[in-house]
Amino acid sequence: MTSITVEKDLEALTMTFVAEFDAPVERVWQVWEDPRQLERWWGPPGWPATFTRHDFTVGGQSRYYMSGPDGEKSGGWWEFTAIDSPHRLVFDDGFADESGEPLRESMVTTMTVTLETVDGRTRMSNLGQFTDPEEFEKMLAMGMEEGMRLAVGQIDAILAG
Repeated sequence: MTSITVEKDLEALTMTFVAEFDAPVERVWQVWEDPRQLERWWGPPGWPATFTRHDFTVGGQSRYYMSGPDGEKSGGWWEFTAIDSPHRLVFDDGFADESGEPLRESMVTTMTVTLETVDGRTRMSNLGQFTDPEEFEKMLAMGMEEGMRLAVGQIDAILAG
């Protein structure tokens, strides 16, 4: 099982998830690049993601929703601002309405994903930068930390298969 660490910095408004995988950087990059692989891990267990759009280019956008166990849906969007394949990815992440359109008045988090080889394994660091202390606290209260930990924990099975 992949070791996943989480560091929250309430002053800097950041949360960083670090996981290591027994796979090369190029293979781990694919779980971000391929929407069908993203669907297998982006939502935590019980809340699988469906990507209806995934334009993995700088300026490109993704649209997705996660489906809950009782049929509820939670929409999201990404806009890619930097891609340095296969080592670095930066995107803005926010909530979407029922039709998948961004709710731009809601909180937007900037995510920076870094992949590097460390001792023959791939270390994946996901840094979330929040803009507002109250929104950051709200995301923590919604279970973002545990949800992301569970979601990232599903990547091993994708890499193995």
